[in-house]
Amino acid sequence: MEKLFIEKYAPKILKDIKGQDAAVRALSGFIKSNSKRSAILYGPTGSGKTSSVYALANELGLELVEVNASDFRNAEGMQSIIGSASKQMSLFSKGKIILVDEVDGLSGTADRGGIPELIRIIDESPFPVICTAVDVFESKFSALRKKSLMIEFSKIDVESIYNLLNDICDKEKISFVEPDIKQLARESGGDIRAAITDLQTISVHKKILKEDILALSQRNKQESIPQALVKVFKSTDLKVALSAFENVDDDLNELRLWIDENLPYEYKNAADLARAYHYVSMADIFNRRIRRWQHWRFLAYINNFLSGGIAVSKDEKYTDFVQYKPTMRILKLWMANQKYAKRKAIAEKIHEKLHSSVKETVKSTVPYLQMIFKNNKEQGSRIAEELGLIDEEVEWLGR
Repeated sequence: MEKLFIEKYAPKILKDIKGQDAAVRALSGFIKSNSKRSAILYGPTGSGKTSSVYALANELGLELVEVNASDFRNAEGMQSIIGSASKQMSLFSKGKIILVDEVDGLSGTADRGGIPELIRIIDESPFPVICTAVDVFESKFSALRKKSLMIEFSKIDVESIYNLLNDICDKEKISFVEPDIKQLARESGGDIRAAITDLQTISVHKKILKEDILALSQRNKQESIPQALVKVFKSTDLKVALSAFENVDDDLNELRLWIDENLPYEYKNAADLARAYHYVSMADIFNRRIRRWQHWRFLAYINNFLSGGIAVSKDEKYTDFVQYKPTMRILKLWMANQKYAKRKAIAEKIHEKLHSSVKETVKSTVPYLQMIFKNNKEQGSRIAEELGLIDEEVEWLGR
């Protein structure tokens, strides 16, 4: 299976980080100076915060231990994972960096004790701790900010994103014209991860088409279902997943069908898939309750099951690239309805002569006629004439 571009072309050294020169210098200086035991990298989504830490660790030959803060919301969970990692020697006596990703995922009373425990771990850890966040300026993070070197990652400029996309196209032998790639870079809104993901999505046939670029122009107003599915399938962050469908102009029933169609292609682990389908089934149950009782407040539960529930069902993120496809169920239902429509039309011509219901005629008489039309065309022709069947109905009975 084709690898995700964001994994394939992830920066290997700090020099590969585009458009963040000041932040990269500050990060490198933090590791070399040891003036503080922790740093907070903050800035917009897709600005290169996590990638920079990976590139730094690779460049200096350091072991990197990454955890997502939202997965360990209390003191006990924080200590069991991050605390243990901070006390263990690194492999082969190398240095170590502890990366606490998406630390702003800690919120509310459910996370009580998580931030104080993280600060305690920072104080006791012999290794530097680096946290990433989009917004870490709430009052609850004040003690953590005082302990940490604050490093800002700004929104990446269009030119830097264009140069990177251009380089990927050259390496992947994707044909394009310059204005289209520049347009794609502008539409990313400074999110380099989104730009690379969009590039892979629209370059399946190794060619960038202008109409595909234009289809992305409504990013800030409306997202496509595949873009929303990336946030659910490729993330373990509950906050990101719960907001995945906010800008999607499709109802939850359509989203449920998309998820049902693509889940087996995305979640390869049987246990992950079973947990995910549990949430799909729960969404279906609440959907039926809405139809039965008109309790529209249940829509919130359906959204949570299909977004957050699906996202947290996996033990770890899947990195393989999957081309998400629309559901085939609607087409199959349409085909089934068309098939039943012919059967019903034939039954309506029969039931009056037999003095039976249409339902009973469909069930018992139509299958018997099919056997006659298949095995005895002459007798079938006489019956067709008697019943007034049209050529299309005769052909259907003889299949």
